[in-house]
Amino acid sequence: MPADQSLIHRQSALTHSQTTVPYLTPQEVDLMAAAAARTRHGERDELLIHLLFQTGLRVSESLQITLAHIQTFEGRPVMRIVGKGSKPSLVACPKPLVESLQAYAFRHKLEIGDRVFPINRKRAHQIITEAGKKPGLTKRV
Repeated sequence: MPADQSLIHRQSALTHSQTTVPYLTPQEVDLMAAAAARTRHGERDELLIHLLFQTGLRVSESLQITLAHIQTFEGRPVMRIVGKGSKPSLVACPKPLVESLQAYAFRHKLEIGDRVFPINRKRAHQIITEAGKKPGLTKRV
């Protein structure tokens, strides 16, 4: 086989190895949140899981959230975040989630600039992983 044809053959082989990534269903997220609610910091951990899955934020982005990040845009609640690559963006946030974040902040006497989740990225990953194992989820979370 000429060199040019073998190169073409190798490149086409790459497209055959694509796999579908399994996603969590809303029921599985609820199971994880319920498992997280039974931990020492259950309210915080449950809220973190709901925030991640309802907004699609990265863990590092969610850990930077303060009350000042919660705003409205065209009458809808959003979070103004600085994402990957230092890019500012608006992320849609369901109203019940915003209300839960505000209630949590009020109960814990958080100031406007205080982080809602004052934990590091490693601890957040532990919370998520443990919450996925407790209800027996087999998917990678």
